[in-house]
Amino acid sequence: MLVIRRRPGEALMIGDDIEIEILETGGAHVKLGIRAPKSVPVARKEIYVVGRQNQAASRPIPPVAVEELLGQLKKPSLKPISAL
Repeated sequence: MLVIRRRPGEALMIGDDIEIEILETGGAHVKLGIRAPKSVPVARKEIYVVGRQNQAASRPIPPVAVEELLGQLKKPSLKPISAL
């Protein structure tokens, strides 16, 4: 991981077309301004991670995998309810 110290008003470049500027700092917070082409997606990491998890969860499950899983499940034993 590259660590760069910047102050408000200063910026850094990623490649030739992405600029990240420090707008404000205070306490445990930093406000960033990001200039990037519209073709480059920019998102907070937690939103990115949830999106990836949702994509993975929405992928179809092959029928063979479903059959294999069903074969591994134990059938519940039906016990009669005793009279009270």
